[in-house]
Amino acid sequence: MKMTDLFLADLEREAVLARRVLERAPEGRDDWKPHEKSMQLGYLATLVATLPGWIDMMVNQDQIDMRPKDGSSYRPKVLETTHERLAALDESVAKARKALENTTDEHLLTPWKFLVRGQVVSENPRHIMIRDAVFSHLAHHRGQLTVYLRLNDMAVPAIYGPSADEGRFD
Repeated sequence: MKMTDLFLADLEREAVLARRVLERAPEGRDDWKPHEKSMQLGYLATLVATLPGWIDMMVNQDQIDMRPKDGSSYRPKVLETTHERLAALDESVAKARKALENTTDEHLLTPWKFLVRGQVVSENPRHIMIRDAVFSHLAHHRGQLTVYLRLNDMAVPAIYGPSADEGRFD
């Protein structure tokens, strides 16, 4: 089986799980965070919605500098409504799907760099960066968002198995 086929299957499964969590993220609480060092809820929900789109960047660019020396930095617009978040998820998944459909396993073996202020933070083959910096990263932040849901008295959806709010077997 080709890596691109595996990643396409992963993308479709992860999109369903991200959608379940984003559908529950409360509106009007974008500035809320559980601790001063934590991300704000709105930023975290935006990250969950847009992370799949990083696959397009990892396939079609050779690197990204999150804080280039010119002073600009990557900062996505915070999506405030469930509708905006789900639309962004759909768009990012569509971009990722297209990139994967139009690349080859050979290309996924070539290096991709993650930089901060011109310094290489990570450099690995694209397939590893997609696995680590997109799929694993998405699972991490989606899990983080479920904790935010719980702390805001929102029902936590079943993800990989039952949650205390749905799909319990007792």
